[in-house]
Amino acid sequence: MSSAGSAVLREARRIVVKVGSSLVTNEGRGLDEKAIGEWCRQLATLVREGREVVMVSSGAIAEGMKRLGWRTRPHEIHELQAAAAVGQMGLAQMYETKLRENGSGSAQVLLTHADLADRERYLNARSTLVTLLGLQVVPVINENDTVVNDEIKFGDNDTLGALVANLVEADALVILTDQRGLFSADPRKDPQARFIAEAAAGDPALEAMAGGAGSSIGSGGMITKILAAKRAAGSGASTVIAWGREPDALLRLANGEPIGTLLVAQTAKHQARKRWMADHLQMRGAVTVDRGAAQKLRAEGKSLLPIGMTAVEGDFSRGDVIAIRDDAGIEIGRGLANYSSAEARMLCRKPSSDFERLLGYVAEPEMVHRDNMVLAPDSR
Repeated sequence: MSSAGSAVLREARRIVVKVGSSLVTNEGRGLDEKAIGEWCRQLATLVREGREVVMVSSGAIAEGMKRLGWRTRPHEIHELQAAAAVGQMGLAQMYETKLRENGSGSAQVLLTHADLADRERYLNARSTLVTLLGLQVVPVINENDTVVNDEIKFGDNDTLGALVANLVEADALVILTDQRGLFSADPRKDPQARFIAEAAAGDPALEAMAGGAGSSIGSGGMITKILAAKRAAGSGASTVIAWGREPDALLRLANGEPIGTLLVAQTAKHQARKRWMADHLQMRGAVTVDRGAAQKLRAEGKSLLPIGMTAVEGDFSRGDVIAIRDDAGIEIGRGLANYSSAEARMLCRKPSSDFERLLGYVAEPEMVHRDNMVLAPDSR
């Protein structure tokens, strides 16, 4: 790993950590209390250092299989869901206990693919997770296996880890696995396999190297990790694939020590997000703002508050990309709407103190937060 590569983790403030079933359950023998305790100790240390960390943990189905006395992973979806429902109890309890022992709060979050495909639910999940991180709580995330079906399975949570990295705009994704990292071939079969210390995320050659199935306990493999790194890079997050039982792996990575395989995102985090919004063609509406609000957006980079809005066009939902225009009709920028068009019309020219009275609830004080906004080139 290069010196520049080492800096990726050393400078990362928001980190998503994903651990697989074989590690969490010690190859299916039941929850590995010692290993989970070690990861929780490291996570709590990172939080005390001022980092924001999210844990994406597999293991619910494997733990449920153990509690139910099943020796082989079932194929029927209802049996998998039943195992997940049983195992999720123990998994959540273990993380809560170990994080609390290390002085850190925890929260359980169950997600499905549909939660992240729907823009409104995506934004709701993001707001919840960002709030938890701000409270120095460690969210422990797993797929909601009790309600999903085969068509929307993530795949041993590697994909889920990448989607969560996208969701919270993480600086880095760390995938802890039962191998040292990525090799040019399967080292268990090819003694000439070469270790890959660093590469560009999304490099097509990596997918050719990473073929093959995973363990009998989980449903992933190295290929799902390569694809997860490619997906995470789409929002600017670099990925490290490392051995989960490496002593103090998370702390050493955070200190810049070259452990595992680093797959570097080729686009910076903020650039990736801004590019996506700038190129977004399916805008469903727009808001017009007064001269004062336009000045704050253009010159000061402020968020857009409803009190500065004079008109709302179109029919859009929370989470949709909308245009922001000045009173002359010129597009100042675009961003993600925190309120639907119907709600936005009610909030025009209103202070945030009126939101609950008008809507019955408060989602955000802003119509568009500055982190979810990109300004037009001539508006900067």
